[in-house]
Amino acid sequence: MPEQLRSIVINLQDFGTRRLAIMAGIALLTLAVIGIGAVYLNRPAYETLYVGLERSDVNQIGMVLSEAGMNFDVGSDGTSVLVPVGTTAKARMLLAEKGLPTSANAGYELFDKVGSLGLTSFMQQVTRVRALEGEIARTIQSLAGVKAARVHIVMSERANFRREEQQPSASVVIRYAGIDGGKAAMSIRHLVAAAVPGLSAEKVTVLDSAGNLLAAGDDPSNTSAARSLGVERTVESQIEDNIRRALTPYLGPDNFRASVKADVNTDTRQTEETIFDPESRVERSIQTVKSNENSNQRQAATPTTVEQNLPETQTASSEGPQSSSQNDRKEEITNYEINSKKIATVSNGYSVTKMSIAVVVNQQRLLAVLGKDATPEQVAQRVADIKKMVTSATGLDEKRGDIIDVSAVEFIDGLDGQELASPGILDAVSSYTGSLINAAAFIIVVFLVAFFGLRPMAAALSNKPAALAGPSFEDVQRSLPTPAATAEAEAVPPVLADNRPAPLDDLRKKLRPAPQDRLARMVDINEERTANILRKWTAQEAVG
Repeated sequence: MPEQLRSIVINLQDFGTRRLAIMAGIALLTLAVIGIGAVYLNRPAYETLYVGLERSDVNQIGMVLSEAGMNFDVGSDGTSVLVPVGTTAKARMLLAEKGLPTSANAGYELFDKVGSLGLTSFMQQVTRVRALEGEIARTIQSLAGVKAARVHIVMSERANFRREEQQPSASVVIRYAGIDGGKAAMSIRHLVAAAVPGLSAEKVTVLDSAGNLLAAGDDPSNTSAARSLGVERTVESQIEDNIRRALTPYLGPDNFRASVKADVNTDTRQTEETIFDPESRVERSIQTVKSNENSNQRQAATPTTVEQNLPETQTASSEGPQSSSQNDRKEEITNYEINSKKIATVSNGYSVTKMSIAVVVNQQRLLAVLGKDATPEQVAQRVADIKKMVTSATGLDEKRGDIIDVSAVEFIDGLDGQELASPGILDAVSSYTGSLINAAAFIIVVFLVAFFGLRPMAAALSNKPAALAGPSFEDVQRSLPTPAATAEAEAVPPVLADNRPAPLDDLRKKLRPAPQDRLARMVDINEERTANILRKWTAQEAVG
C-alpha cells in the first residue's frame, strides 16, 4: 500500500468509529441540502400552454403529459396548464393527437363526430349553431384581457304562418381583467354581428361574469352626438399633427405644446337647384293647321206672280238668284323649350365653423437659438414668425373668427428638450431579476451549509474533544506538565502598566489551558484512571 494512502487510513482509524459516522452524516446532509437547493432554485421556467380550461380537461391533459414524461404545472386558478419553456409546441402536438382539450367551446370539429347517416336537418342546424358559437367564443378569448367567454346565438326562423321574419340575436358573457369592459363590449358586439349572417350589432347583448350589463340595444357610438365628438377629435388631432410637423424640426419635440379646439358642423345638407337660360332655346314642337272652304248657292224656285193664277196661261220658267264664296286659312304654332339645369347636392360631411389654437414655446429654447444676449424684441419677433408658421400649417382663417395665441414661457423640468436618461445598469439588471434571485439564493444556501455544517465538523475533528473518546495513557502523559513547563508556568507572567495581563499571555491561556485545568477536566472524566496516572507521575519524580 502506498505511504500516502496508508497515512490516510491511519488518520481515519485515529478518528474512531463514532467520529467517522458523524462526519459521514454531516457530508450526506450537506450534499442533500445542496442537491435539493440546486433542484428547487434552478428548476426550468414555465410558460402557459392553455388557459380557461375545464376541470376535466386539466385532469386529462395532466394524465397525457405524465404518461409522455413531460413536466407540467397547473396554475393557481386551476384553469391553466404550464409546461417548461421550449416544449409548448411538442406538448400541443401531443395533446392534439389525443383530441385535447375537449372543452365546451368546441368549434367546427363538432362535425367530425357527426355521422351523415340518419342525421336530420334539425340536428345539422343545431350542430352548425353550436360550432359557430364555439368559434366565436375562441376568437373572443384571444382578445387581450378576456379570460373566458360564452356565446349564445338565436338564428332566424322562417315559418309558413308568420308574417314577419324573426331577426337573429345573440348574447355574450365574458370574464375579463385589466381592460375597459365597456370598450371591449363594443368591439365584441361588432365582432359577433359580422360573424352571424343577418345579425346587427344592436341585437347583441354583452354581460360580464358578475352579471353587469356592458352593452345592449342601440350602439351609442352611432348617435349624432357621438359622431360629432368623434369628428371634432379627429380634426383637432390632424391640426395638432400639422403643428407638430411644422415646429419639431426647428424647436424640437419637447420644446412646445399645442392645443386645438375646433367647432365642427356635421349637419346633413341636401341642396336642389334649377337653372334656366333664357338666351338659349330649343324648338320643342311645331303645329301647322291649313283649311280651304268653297261654297256656291243657287236659287231655282220661280217667283210667285198674278199670272200663275190665270187659266190656260203657261208661265215661262226662269232661274233664281245665284251666289258663291271661297275661304282659305293657314295656322302654324311653334313651341320652344327654355334650356334649364337641375342640380341636387347631398352633403354628409362636416365643415369647420370656428377654430381656436394655443401654442406655448419654451423660452429657454428660443434664447438658445438666438443667443444669450437676445433682446425681448428679438424674442417677440421670433414668436411672431412662429405664429405665422402655425397659421399657414393649420389653414387659419381670421374672417371665419378663428383665434390663435402663441406665447413663449419657461417650461418646468422634464419638458425643456433635454435628452432623456438612457436605461442604466439597474434597468438592465431588472430584466434578469428572477435569475439573479435564484443564483443568490443558491449561493446563500451553499454558504450557510458550509459555515454551519462543514466548519463545525472540521473544528470538531481538529480539536478531538475528550467527550467523544477517552484519553489514552500516552495522551494524558503528554498533556501533563514537564518540569520545564512547570517552571515556565510558575514564572511571573508579564503584565501591563494597569496590572492587566499581556494580550499574548491571555491568548496563550485561551488556546492551551493551564495544567491545573486539564487535570481537573481529567478528574471529572475518570477519577480512578487519573489517580493511577498521578501515582505513576509521583513515583517517577521520587526515583528521579
